[in-house]
Amino acid sequence: MEFTASQIAEFLQGTVDGDADARVSTFAKIEEGVPGALSFLSNPKYTQYLYDTKSSVVLVNRDFSPEKPVSATLVRVDNAYESIARLLTLYESMKPAKKGISSLASISEKASIGKDVYIAPFVTIEDGAVIGDGTQLYPHVTVGSGVRIGSGCILYPNVTVYYGCEIGNRCTLHAGSVIGADGFGFAPSAEGYNKIPQIGIVTIEDDVELGANTCIDRAVMGHTVIGRGTKMDNMVQIGHNVVMGQNNVCCAQVGIAGTTKIGNWNTFAGQVGVAGQLTIGNQNIFGAQSGIPGNIKDGQVLMGTPVIPAKEWARQAVYFKRLPEMQNDIKELKKEINKSK
Repeated sequence: MEFTASQIAEFLQGTVDGDADARVSTFAKIEEGVPGALSFLSNPKYTQYLYDTKSSVVLVNRDFSPEKPVSATLVRVDNAYESIARLLTLYESMKPAKKGISSLASISEKASIGKDVYIAPFVTIEDGAVIGDGTQLYPHVTVGSGVRIGSGCILYPNVTVYYGCEIGNRCTLHAGSVIGADGFGFAPSAEGYNKIPQIGIVTIEDDVELGANTCIDRAVMGHTVIGRGTKMDNMVQIGHNVVMGQNNVCCAQVGIAGTTKIGNWNTFAGQVGVAGQLTIGNQNIFGAQSGIPGNIKDGQVLMGTPVIPAKEWARQAVYFKRLPEMQNDIKELKKEINKSK
């Protein structure tokens, strides 16, 4: 499919600098641009590539001022990064959706299957499961008994949804995700650790995306909840009875222990660890590898273990690599003090 620079500008409510009839039919990184490709520039670190790129059209922010001549046509928009995301979403939506049910799938007669679904070979759907319209299940997906999956979802290969769990509309679960495995609940006794049955479920609301090998544990009782619009990277672990609000972001290898309650619009960078039974507010940002041992209020930017304000942590971090030198200085000072006594 081909678009002109003027059509792109109209869709994004932008303006054109250069040839409004320049045509593009693919996307490319600005440093790997080819004729007929659309690229974008939002990070100043990549500005150097703009002057030599072979891409036909480049999205830039409205206030961008080139320092040298640019051969590509520029489309100026309010936010180049957000705009390329919109165009990629549009491009993806134009691909024809897969449909059809493979004869190699194992589907219970007691399951309910919606319209225009795609069910690939070796998918298993058990008794009482409900699959919404237009949902796509790729090879080796397992849908347990009583599971409800909404419309327009995509479950990539080897996703497992345990019995009774609920997934909303337009959710994407990447390969190897596990929804509803038992929470990590054991009671110590004189003989060892006795398993606590996990009889609750997982509820995933609309427009959630989970990365590959992400695990959401079922509740001991009641629900583990992942709120609408939440996005998770690969290998995220969510413990039993966590209740997570809307539009949160969890980057790779985040771990959230059981029964923690999380508000809306929080960002957890890579490898953040959250202790159990906490309350975390809204619109917080936690830097990579942060450790969160206590409750957090709203609107903070935190980092470190235990977390402290990010600016304070950055000031302290300057001294970390100097600690051995500072220790030697202290030893020398002690020697001098002892000599003077």
